[in-house]
Amino acid sequence: MTWGFLVLAGPWLVVLGVGSVSPWKQDPRTVTFTQWDMQQREGHSREKRDVWSETSGFTACKAPVSQSEHKILDENTHETGFHGDDGSSFILTWVGDGTGVILVLSTVSAPLDSFFDGSSRLYRSADYGKSFHDISHSINNTFIRKDFGICVGPGNSQRVILTATLPIFETTGGVIFTSMDSGLTFQSVQLPFHPAQAISFHYQNPDYLVVIDIDGGLWLSLDFGKKWTMIHEGTHSFMWGAGINLFFASSPKGTVEAERRGKLFLKRTQDLGKTLTTISQNVFSFGYIGGFLFTSVMESLGSPRVIYVSSDQGDTFNKAQLPSASTEQFYSVLDGDEDMIFMHVDTPGEDTYFGTIYTSDDRGILYSKSLERHLFAGEGKSDFTNVTSLRGVYLTNVLEEDGRIRTVISFDRGGEWRPLQKPKNVECGEHVKNCNLHIHGEYSLYSGIIPMLPLSDPAAVGLVIAHGSVGDSISAAQPDVYVSGDGGYTWRLTLRGPHHYSILDSGGLIVAVEAHRDRQVNSIKFSTDEGQCWKTYNFTEQAIFFAGLASEPGTKTMNISVFGYRPDDDDQPMWVAVTIDFGCLVTRECEEQDYVDWLAHSSDGSASETDGCILGYRETFRRLKRLSVCRNGRDFVASRQQTPCPCTREDYMCDYGYYRHENSSDCVKQPDFVNHTLGICLNGEIEELQTSGYRKVPSDKCEGGFTPPRSLDSARRHCGAVTPASSRSPNSDRTTETLVLIMTGAGTTIFALAVIIAVTCRKVRCRQRAPVYRFSALRQVEDDLCISPESGTRVSTSQGSYQDDSDDDLIE
Repeated sequence: MTWGFLVLAGPWLVVLGVGSVSPWKQDPRTVTFTQWDMQQREGHSREKRDVWSETSGFTACKAPVSQSEHKILDENTHETGFHGDDGSSFILTWVGDGTGVILVLSTVSAPLDSFFDGSSRLYRSADYGKSFHDISHSINNTFIRKDFGICVGPGNSQRVILTATLPIFETTGGVIFTSMDSGLTFQSVQLPFHPAQAISFHYQNPDYLVVIDIDGGLWLSLDFGKKWTMIHEGTHSFMWGAGINLFFASSPKGTVEAERRGKLFLKRTQDLGKTLTTISQNVFSFGYIGGFLFTSVMESLGSPRVIYVSSDQGDTFNKAQLPSASTEQFYSVLDGDEDMIFMHVDTPGEDTYFGTIYTSDDRGILYSKSLERHLFAGEGKSDFTNVTSLRGVYLTNVLEEDGRIRTVISFDRGGEWRPLQKPKNVECGEHVKNCNLHIHGEYSLYSGIIPMLPLSDPAAVGLVIAHGSVGDSISAAQPDVYVSGDGGYTWRLTLRGPHHYSILDSGGLIVAVEAHRDRQVNSIKFSTDEGQCWKTYNFTEQAIFFAGLASEPGTKTMNISVFGYRPDDDDQPMWVAVTIDFGCLVTRECEEQDYVDWLAHSSDGSASETDGCILGYRETFRRLKRLSVCRNGRDFVASRQQTPCPCTREDYMCDYGYYRHENSSDCVKQPDFVNHTLGICLNGEIEELQTSGYRKVPSDKCEGGFTPPRSLDSARRHCGAVTPASSRSPNSDRTTETLVLIMTGAGTTIFALAVIIAVTCRKVRCRQRAPVYRFSALRQVEDDLCISPESGTRVSTSQGSYQDDSDDDLIE
């Protein structure tokens, strides 16, 4: 998923495996570089209508590395080889922030007929990968699990947990090894249970650990694994909420086998397991993202699932409203924070591969249409990307009616979408109409077309690196690398063919390695001017099959490690790690004259009060000049100044039941809402709501200017209140005054929960007569990372991250 919204505090990991190369990619993610055709996998034969064009206008700027530069880099390039018998797969883990510590876990797979004959080796580097030392003795040469054997704590906690593989039928519990000093020393801990998944860190306090055992028991440790307490049986899934809120879904019969789907209880503990409260019943699955708690609920036996959302950690739930949805559609949360949610709603029909993006209000309840025909391919792959280097920017792809896939971009959090501008240094073919740049995302990664996703980082203001092509649609042919320095407004073709790339020194340096499936590489390219010119350095005399780039979490470092392997004499892989310290080449510290004031989102650089206004305010950054060759340094922070703007129509999103017509800033009523009226149910009476179709975008800070009319009619009629039994604790005596939005007309009545007003001593009841939806993927911020080298995917349970086109896997 494109889960561009994710902001990860934890370390980065790279999975390396022979035959299944897993290159590093953004934020950070771990993927398996597969080489099969997606259409064959899905068993269908959709016609492709990709259009490519010649790009003869591109001229690469290549500057040779001088002899002195080559000598400096040679002196600061360090290669480490790992013998072929070390293992069939490696797991690379960065620990802490600024520690320079890397752990490498190699595992030798056991034969199929022998579960316990595997072995592991553990290596540690404390100098950013320049040298590694075998520290297998510190874990007694124990065989560490391949699926979730190594986990690292959030931020700079320097905590590490290794989970051993032991014979379940011969021991009463498993064994873990814990470290509080970035793997310098380890402590062996005997567990009273066998973990069924990765141990989860609390995102703020790394002493708090949670895990589910093989029998469904939910275990909690408050002292970094020394002591464990089982707080519940029959648990299917859990997620950390805000503070120390812990949510988990469990079977009413206390077993993992009995009556799983649609009859689970959602429970919460707010005091680390001392007391438990049931906050929802008949739960099919749940997720937590951006402060919003979502539940998929079966309100009655055999009924379709409906979505409830809570913004107060489960105290109260309201039914989420998405207009024009059917029971055949699924949902996927694309992105979210405390202000709003991006939700994809699939279009009904078999293998449609597209749907509609809706954006929520600041309560996560009312949703408005943002983008139609949004591409959402098989296996739950969405190209939706949050450009983290500039506020409000999102990229994604749409599937047009003619079968073409095209890229669109929004600079105002989904308020308006537009095509990408064609780069000036590349041309389309003579017969291509509507020539634009198109960016490859998850769909292309999944199909093996590109090695990594678009890359951006908040520290590198405005910088975006991505694979793309020019034409009237995206292509399955070999893409090139494009760079934007202004958050996606303008782009430049910078490298021919697919590459692996990384941002260093807060954007002052970017590096890239060519991506090849069938041949070895021995060179790395680097640029100090946002990709306008590149130099090439041969980092090894013996080429390697590239497996991944690895750098310290964030973009502050100037060290980069290139990992790969080369076959040795007996055809066993020899793993190689090559670390290059570019800090010895770029030695001058940046000074005041190396920086320039840059107005983000500016169209013409004018001093008008509206230029650069996005989401109600202007931002001026102090950032590095493109031609300045110097070091930002680890302490660099791009300073910014914010100025409020007058409100315009662009500061408002379309209200519930309205949408923004194509190529227009006006919000018009959806066809199926014509002749309907909107009202609110408050204190048992309906007050009709008059709206011009606009509501302010969440987090928008504009002042004055355009203000659409919105008022309450005094006409009143009776209504009830909604207090869904499935969303309240059976022991709760709390009563709630509820604000409910009601849409009526043509013999129908639809109730939509809008917001909880206050806690009072009076109950307001509204009858439930609302559309139901199929609920699917949920995602939220992850803070600790565990890795599975066999699947090539990252496993994290600290915040519960899932990506699938069905909610059947949410609570596995």
